[in-house]
Amino acid sequence: MKKHSLSYTQIYSRRTFFSLCFALLVSSGLFSQDQNKLLEKADQSFNSFAYIDARAIYLDVAQKGYSSADLYARLADSYYFTGDLEDSVTWYERLINTYPQDLNPEYLFRYAQSLKSVESYSEADKVMDQFYEITGNDKRAKSFIEKRNYLDFIELQSGKFDIFPLNINSKNSEYAPSFNNNNQIVFASSRSKNTNESKLHKWTQMPFLDIFSSEIEADQITLKKPVKLKGKINTKFHESSTTFSKDGKTMYFSRNNYTNKKLGTNKKGVVLLKLYKATLKDGIWSNITELPFSSNEYSVSHPSLSADGTKLYFASDMPGSLGQSDLFVVDVLRNGKYGEPKNLGNKINTEGRETFPYISDGGSLYFSSDGHVGLGGLDIFVAVPEDFGFSSAFNVGKPINSSKDDFTFILNEDTNVGYFASNRRGGKGNDDIYSFKQTQELITSCMQYVEGIILDSATNEPIFRADVTVKDMAGNTIYEAVSDIKGAYKIQVPCNSEYTIRATSDTYNPREIPLETTDTFEYVYELPISLIKEEDLLSTTVEINVGDDLSKVLQLKPIYFSLDTSEITPSAEVELQKIISTMRKYPDMKIEVRSHTDSRSSYWYNKRLSVKRMRATVKYIVEEGDIYWRRIRGKAYGERRLINKCKNDVPCTEEEHQENRRSEFIVKKK
Repeated sequence: MKKHSLSYTQIYSRRTFFSLCFALLVSSGLFSQDQNKLLEKADQSFNSFAYIDARAIYLDVAQKGYSSADLYARLADSYYFTGDLEDSVTWYERLINTYPQDLNPEYLFRYAQSLKSVESYSEADKVMDQFYEITGNDKRAKSFIEKRNYLDFIELQSGKFDIFPLNINSKNSEYAPSFNNNNQIVFASSRSKNTNESKLHKWTQMPFLDIFSSEIEADQITLKKPVKLKGKINTKFHESSTTFSKDGKTMYFSRNNYTNKKLGTNKKGVVLLKLYKATLKDGIWSNITELPFSSNEYSVSHPSLSADGTKLYFASDMPGSLGQSDLFVVDVLRNGKYGEPKNLGNKINTEGRETFPYISDGGSLYFSSDGHVGLGGLDIFVAVPEDFGFSSAFNVGKPINSSKDDFTFILNEDTNVGYFASNRRGGKGNDDIYSFKQTQELITSCMQYVEGIILDSATNEPIFRADVTVKDMAGNTIYEAVSDIKGAYKIQVPCNSEYTIRATSDTYNPREIPLETTDTFEYVYELPISLIKEEDLLSTTVEINVGDDLSKVLQLKPIYFSLDTSEITPSAEVELQKIISTMRKYPDMKIEVRSHTDSRSSYWYNKRLSVKRMRATVKYIVEEGDIYWRRIRGKAYGERRLINKCKNDVPCTEEEHQENRRSEFIVKKK
């Protein structure tokens, strides 16, 4: 009779869910024949996910003074894969310090995660630096390097939830809450007794999981006594992770590969996970069917249904996964069929574990991960919907996240009340469910802020209702604001980009200030802006004569053009407004706009380009300044009048070439 290796931990423990067995390190210790037999037995247990049985033997061998890279690795993993990250620290440390040669870098990552579980963050960061040096392109390593200030961000994100322990928790494990349409949460629990308990105690010291429901009390954060779901949902194996249709009549749930009372295994004899669908009739769950994209050869679990019921999100290690487990989505079709599962991509998935997705009614995706940078173990992250998928993932901060495993987050966005599970200290059992109340909005994009006072440069008085605009380098308006009665404004700008902040007000000359933002979350730039009234622009009169270049007389900033374009840039607009103000002050003045290019490209190309630039400049002055068109004419010189050495093949910097891409404003009549 074939012996099945039922992967209890694959469904029971979110910490070992989809765990991979990496190539063993070469042993360097010398073992007796008896010890080798013991280790063979331990290895069999380890490979069958019976980590606790394996650990007892490994510990006995290690305590007798034997050592090898293989022994230390498996002993550390036996703790790591059962969520005992604190106890894994010692053995990963011994492994890495004693056998650094030919070390699988995944052990460095696990060691860093284990160090975080005891809040040794500076040491964990040093280990992650080593992990990055070895792996380079690993998304987890790159994410760490790009977010070295991750603890600062988590502190900034923290304090936005109040959490409360629940009275439904037992000495065993409760997790994976979900909402149904009957003012209840439905969750997985190993509180029940069954005939297989002795076998399971031998492996994990926990009984099988069943699915329970519990009514939500009026305060929205406490629950009534749990009851088992009725029908053929609960079996002698594991059930977990549910999601419900809006009408509450359809349920998707996770179960060990057990269909029609037959236990299925993969080619190695291991029972994996599948998704099932059930329907509710007369209060009884029945018509249980396996979803067609489940498989004997990989796990599919942890479903979450979108609010409109058209998309089902889940976790899997199916082909096409980027890491140990990824998040996928599949279309739920009207004919009872399903589309092809699609990986959510590398904004969400890493080489680590992404699992337990929850899609809120508003479309936000909450999930647990150890691949994204966090506080240790599994942390909970949020990604908001964008035009083509989801944003980057943002850690939801403390107190939801801790140095332990935090997972299965759900949220009612109408009440801001929700539930999640954790194995943090202070609970009743292995995993406990906590309720929470969200008190503040989460940060779900890297934003910074610019604030200040708009002032009259002559009187230093605040300017009411001045317009403040943020433009990107292409001249597109990103954000707008209006100053209040005190002249104050505050405007947001995305991180890691270059912008111009433009302030305008009636009768004042516009002003534009460049700004380059950093990657620091929620940083505030103090930027007071003084505006000059148009009539004051030339109040300290300078002499203007025929033949003068107004750009020099008025000490304008050079009006440059980007390479190969004739577009008026935001910075050029500010300077052209000063030309307009001067022509208004001197209504008989006529000017000639002279446009120049650099020497790159052909002579005739540059000639045509300078014509376009000249016409764009003249058009702006005429249309934006309401200047009579006969007062302004233009000439295009192309590359004929370079002002530096940058001719043809002479090597020059971009800045030197830009000096030649200029406009001049020559006074023809005053």
